[in-house]
Amino acid sequence: MMNRKKQLVIALSAAGVGITSVPVVQAQQGVLEEITVTARKREESMQDVGLSVSALSETEIQRQFARDIQDLANIAPNLIIDDTGQGPGGTAAIFIRGVGVADLEKNFDPAVGVSVDGVFIGSTAGALMRSIDLARVEVLRGPQGTLFGRNTVGGMINIERTRPTGELGGRFRAGVENYDTAYLDGIFNFALTEDLAVKLTASMRDQNEGYYDNVTRRGDQGRQEYTNLGANFLWNATDTLELEYTYNREELDQDTPPLVNVTRPDQAFCGVYGYCGTAIGNTITGDRLGAAGGGGAPTPPPGFDTNVSLRSQVGNEWMEAFFDTETHIFEVRWDITDSLRMDYIYGRWESDEDSLQDWDGTPDLLYHTQRPGEWEQDSHELRFTWDNNGPLTAQAGLFYWDSEYESRMRSYIGFLDLANGAPNDPAFTSLIADIPQTTNQTTESIAAFLEADWRLSDKWTLTFGGRYTEDEKTSAQFGEVNTLSQGRTQHPSEKWDEFTPRVGLKYFYNEDVMFFANYSVGYRAGGFNGRVASLEEAIQPYDPETVDNYELGVKSELFDNRLRINATIFTMDYQDKQEELQLPSNETDTGQKTVVINPSSATISGFEVDVQAYVTQGLSLRANLGYLDSEYDDFVYTDVEGAVVDLSNLEFRRAPEWTGTLDATYEWEIGSGNAWVRGSYRYIDDHYTSITNNVESENGSQGLVDASVNYAIGDLQFSLFGRNLTDEDTFTHGYEVAGLWSYASVRRPRTYGLEVVYNFNNN
Repeated sequence: MMNRKKQLVIALSAAGVGITSVPVVQAQQGVLEEITVTARKREESMQDVGLSVSALSETEIQRQFARDIQDLANIAPNLIIDDTGQGPGGTAAIFIRGVGVADLEKNFDPAVGVSVDGVFIGSTAGALMRSIDLARVEVLRGPQGTLFGRNTVGGMINIERTRPTGELGGRFRAGVENYDTAYLDGIFNFALTEDLAVKLTASMRDQNEGYYDNVTRRGDQGRQEYTNLGANFLWNATDTLELEYTYNREELDQDTPPLVNVTRPDQAFCGVYGYCGTAIGNTITGDRLGAAGGGGAPTPPPGFDTNVSLRSQVGNEWMEAFFDTETHIFEVRWDITDSLRMDYIYGRWESDEDSLQDWDGTPDLLYHTQRPGEWEQDSHELRFTWDNNGPLTAQAGLFYWDSEYESRMRSYIGFLDLANGAPNDPAFTSLIADIPQTTNQTTESIAAFLEADWRLSDKWTLTFGGRYTEDEKTSAQFGEVNTLSQGRTQHPSEKWDEFTPRVGLKYFYNEDVMFFANYSVGYRAGGFNGRVASLEEAIQPYDPETVDNYELGVKSELFDNRLRINATIFTMDYQDKQEELQLPSNETDTGQKTVVINPSSATISGFEVDVQAYVTQGLSLRANLGYLDSEYDDFVYTDVEGAVVDLSNLEFRRAPEWTGTLDATYEWEIGSGNAWVRGSYRYIDDHYTSITNNVESENGSQGLVDASVNYAIGDLQFSLFGRNLTDEDTFTHGYEVAGLWSYASVRRPRTYGLEVVYNFNNN
């Protein structure tokens, strides 16, 4: 890791004199900045788009001191972004309007899409997206099945990075934070020729002290080293033809995110072993190996702190992980005529990862895994846009997707005394079952789409379109269980197809107010279970799910563009909802299995309000408010014994009833420089993070406070900032493993730091 660090410092030093950005403080114009978005794959004013969209500009992103898009979750109402702590690289749980996925298995397609520079990221691992050169982040709420396609039933996060400027300049940034964290990054723009512009980026972040204390091993956990190197080339081949290539490589070496023990007394690891959930206020009372060896009552390990805090971890091993990615994006933009434009975009995203993970969070080896794996995806999109300034504007295109992943997991199970009905029996407590399982899945998808705007009059515009998608998945399962069960090999394949229409209507009441109505359909492909426990599960696919979305909204800019209010009311009809459930099983050695089925339908209704205001000289406000009423219409399945199980009374996970943000910035001049302070408060109502609503996954309401104090003079900017200043310690993920134990991951704690930015340009 030290070699990588030295290489990065050299790269930054070589670029050193030329690292640029946008101006630190925008000139005070007394009006709100117009926001341009690509929510419909073409540049439009956000106020003219008949969709529920929230967006942050480049300057707003920089002022939030975001490490990744999780730190930008306050951008929109009814948006939850969590790092589940499962596996390396940050496994994203992104939920919009209560719709999302929270699982590290790559056979589970996302329900909320993440697109980077027009390329869809098909894996939840790595989707938290760390980048230093973000130009804009857009959140599209509701299904986006027409233009963005499959796996956007909840919505879309559309990320655009800055493009090469062709002018000498750039930005250099360095900072330090608590938890012995330091970071250094830079952006360097220059021109190789008059027509060829280049942008180079480099970033390094080292955290040498973890967020968690391991009271068993007497040390901290959660350290990481991260580097990011990128190159972007933009060639203006002719006046009408533009070609762009982007390369990016990320490397992350880290302690595997610790999972804390939240086991209840009625679960075996607590009731039998005495390894109770310290993170929820219980006390560890037992030492299983000590009890097995001495034959007496379980006692805690010598010197063990039996009453630890939420951010303490009691695992018995140091766990490590790495996550590396490479991205290639090639774009062609050709103005064929004044009215017809062609866009082609090719994207390749590949990742290589490995992690050792302690899932039980106890001083014993009860359930650990090692999970090396690879992911590769290639996508092609060819799109034509027609706009002759007449009544009809249209986009049509073709899309092709191919992806493959392989996971070679080894599970190490140490509770064989329970599995054999002999708790704490010395004949079993020292045995470890080594269970290898390889999962391979390939996906191929093709689609054709069309969306058109027909201007009926100066005030009315009708939008209509649709997308036809065909998906094919092939899954391979290989398993050889050394200690317990028989192996299995299966290669099932399945195809699905779906048409997802969209119809919208916009009414421009005047130049400042627009009303819109929207109907759209989202489609999430079916698939195969990635954690099979029997031959039957290996070959049985689960079905696609669909969401029908109905919206009414208004967009307005009032008081000479000093106040912007956008609001939407919506209802969503969720059919054949995919649920990943842990069910009892007579076919597995642990007595439980994880399956994906389509047992439920649901209705989600609510409203969203976005407000921006330029209040007075120097003072600007940004606020949003979201309300959700989400409930299952039915959630019924048949268990292994043939009994009907009705879970229709459960609450949606990660679907808080209320979410809201208030963000204020005040700017003023000091001498020859500019100063500003920013404060942000985000409220998230109580909610569950697990499907089954187990109590250890319940989050109480939380108020997250961020703040910064900043001063810019000339080309320099100095900032003091803090995130989660109230130190909210709620769970970002919680899971119950049958009647055995429960684990959870915890929100990042309070962090604060100092940052210096140097902006350079050739003016």
